[in-house]
Amino acid sequence: MPEEEIHPAVDFTGDPATVDVVIAANPAPDKLAPFGSIRFVQSLWAGVEHLVHNPALPPAAPLARLVDPNMSQAMAEGVAAHVLALHRDHARFARSQRQRVWSKDPQKLARERTVGFLGTGELARACMRMLQPLGFSLLGWSRHQRAIDGVATFAGSDGLQTMLGGTEILVNLTPLTAATRGLIDARLLAALPKGAMLINVARGGHVVEADLIDALDRGHLAEAVLDVFEIEPLPADHPFWAHPRIQVFPHVAAQTDPASAAKIAAANIRRFRRGETPHDLVDRQRGY
Repeated sequence: MPEEEIHPAVDFTGDPATVDVVIAANPAPDKLAPFGSIRFVQSLWAGVEHLVHNPALPPAAPLARLVDPNMSQAMAEGVAAHVLALHRDHARFARSQRQRVWSKDPQKLARERTVGFLGTGELARACMRMLQPLGFSLLGWSRHQRAIDGVATFAGSDGLQTMLGGTEILVNLTPLTAATRGLIDARLLAALPKGAMLINVARGGHVVEADLIDALDRGHLAEAVLDVFEIEPLPADHPFWAHPRIQVFPHVAAQTDPASAAKIAAANIRRFRRGETPHDLVDRQRGY
C-alpha cells in the first residue's frame, strides 16, 4: 500500500491524531487509547470479541472482521481431522497403547455418525463442506434460521435442544458474545447423548470448565478436543493438561495467514478510502 503511511503501533512516534485506520488483532485498551481519531478498524482475526468490547475503540468507527479463504480452509482441515480422529476412536486407542491393551470395538461408518455445529457462519460452513463428501450426517444451529444445502439447520432455544439430542460429535464455532459466554455448560452437555464428544475451536469463554470436567468424569461425555481456552497460554497447572479424556491444542486450528490477510486488509482499507462500505463489517450490538 504505497499510498499509505504504515507504522507499528509499539514504536509510533508521530502525531496520534493523524492515525485514522488501525489494523489489529487483540490490542489492549492502552494500545488504542492514544489514537483518538480512528475512523476504521480492520481485524486480523475472525473473532472480534476483544475489539468489540475495547473501550478505546470509538463507537462510531466501523470494525471489519477477517474473512479469509485461507483461514476457512485451515479451519475446515483442522475440524475434519479432529472429527475423523474422534469418529475412529484415536484417543481411546492411544490410551490402550499406553496400557499395552489390544482392544477392538464395533466400527461405525461416517454415514452412521452425526456431527452438529454450534454456529453456521463462514468457518462452520467451510467445515461442513469438507465433511459432506465423507458421508457424515450434519446438523447446524444458530440464533436465526439459515438454510444450508445438505445440512439440517435449527435455530433458537428449542432448536438447540433438538439438535443436541441427535448430535454425537459437537463442534463449537459460534461467535463469543454476552449471549453465548458459558453456553457450553452442564445443561447443554446433559442434552447431548451419552458418549457424545466435543470439539471447541471457537473461544474458551464458551465453556464452563468445571461443568465440562464433570461431564467427562461421569462418563456422559466421552472425549473433548480443546483448541481455545479462557486463559491463553493455558497455565501449566490447569487440570485440562492431565485429564485423560481431554486433548489440548495451542489455538492452532486456523491461524492467520500473514500473506493473504495483508491482501484482504489492504483491499478493505482501499474500499474505506474510496468511501465505499468495507467488507465483513461487525454489528457492534450483536458482537459479530
